[in-house]
Amino acid sequence: MRIAVTIFLTDETITPARLASELEQRGFAGLYLPEHTHIPVERSTPYPAGGDLPREYGRTLDPFVALGQAAAVTQDLGLGTGITLVAQHDPIDLAKQIATLDHLSGGRFTLGLGYGWNVEEAADHGVEWRTRRELVRDRMALMRALWSARPTAHDGPHASVRASEAHPKPVQQPRGPVVGPRTLIGGAAGPKLFAHISEYADGWLPIGGGGLSESLPVLRAAWADAGRDPATLQVVPYAVQPSPGKLAHYADLGVEEAVLQLPPAGETEILKLLDDCARYLPAADATA
Repeated sequence: MRIAVTIFLTDETITPARLASELEQRGFAGLYLPEHTHIPVERSTPYPAGGDLPREYGRTLDPFVALGQAAAVTQDLGLGTGITLVAQHDPIDLAKQIATLDHLSGGRFTLGLGYGWNVEEAADHGVEWRTRRELVRDRMALMRALWSARPTAHDGPHASVRASEAHPKPVQQPRGPVVGPRTLIGGAAGPKLFAHISEYADGWLPIGGGGLSESLPVLRAAWADAGRDPATLQVVPYAVQPSPGKLAHYADLGVEEAVLQLPPAGETEILKLLDDCARYLPAADATA
């Protein structure tokens, strides 16, 4: 199983370049970064995990800038978002950012996308909360049009673009209905989420990785109903607190990659944690 990590990188943590270099040196598969543009101080939306919102949420680095720095100092490390808040972006600009990062990194980018939880943050971007899923779906369709090999127009309920020359293109070739980089959707299990995954993504980023034994058969059924090849579905448990038993369970379910959660800490603490987490890497299993 490939082992990647995620972390809230901030102005107070280890730097993206230093972390990426250390991850690649140790044999980790990838680095995924979250996104928050800002956190309104007056907020009625509760923190999903309960309690006070952690400090790092309001200090998060822009993931695309940080991943660009990470790409520049690595050769093989996967680079991903976990997650990009697509509803909070102009999709034409976002398509260019994604394609550029994927091109410059040699096709190493994974677009992990989601719908968000912070109503006030989204509202400041002009997002109407009840329609955000359809907004994201439409903006993803627009981006696929810009990433297509030939100039392709898109005219949807929330977004439109003329047939255009738009380069660079993402490295990965189209597969089924998916055009662009590897695309994974985060969110809680449910028929609407699984329908969207089956329609325009390569797979699912289940936060925490709990309940997969029950939810995976449901997702696989939705995937098959959409006419997708069962062998191509990717499920990547995200922000996982690891243990050997948990990772073995994922492997039994057919999971090929897991993303471990690191704290938003400085260099000394993070490097010690990487040394500890290295025991979960495939090479460590082979020599155990």
